[in-house]
Amino acid sequence: MARLFSYVVARDYGFAPNPFYGYCTLATCKPKIRTKASTEDWIVGTGSATCLREGHLVYAMRITETMSFDEYWNDPRFQFKKANLYGSKKQAFGDNIYHQDSATGVWIQENSHHSYDDGRQNIYNIKNDTQAPRVLISEDYVYWGGVGPKIPERFRDLDGKDVCKKGPGHRNDLPEEMVIEFTSWIRSLGQIGYQGMPLDWSRTA
Repeated sequence: MARLFSYVVARDYGFAPNPFYGYCTLATCKPKIRTKASTEDWIVGTGSATCLREGHLVYAMRITETMSFDEYWNDPRFQFKKANLYGSKKQAFGDNIYHQDSATGVWIQENSHHSYDDGRQNIYNIKNDTQAPRVLISEDYVYWGGVGPKIPERFRDLDGKDVCKKGPGHRNDLPEEMVIEFTSWIRSLGQIGYQGMPLDWSRTA
């Protein structure tokens, strides 16, 4: 059966996940999800209470493909997702930022949202992101950013089985029937692809 991984999107910059150029990708952060999730599984990001978006969807993606960081870096489809801090906002928050030195195997982190402001590599982010050197990719997704719908009460806190994860980490222990009903509800909204701007773009404008 397809599983559903749910977590709170604490920082929504269009970086993790990155919903642009026809693909929703999770290539940084959430290493435990990137390690465990497989094709056909769903990943759902919900809003944070700090941003007054608790109980609302940020995005939902059905994983259609997975690949390594080096495969992602070299794939012609994802060249537009390479970070360009001097381009548009969606270019600046590109998530295709990791590849290995072919001679040494050392990870290279490109100048990006996860490096320091002066371009130096951020060792903490490198260690966190590359502990799961795997990219989750979806062509079957909906990304709402800061304007996502409220999740119906029937999916909230039913005998401890709440679609919304509270606090850090993730959950993927929802019963099969709930996963089926919840993903069917997402389908019933009739939306696909990029629908709204990342919440933190407007908050920092």
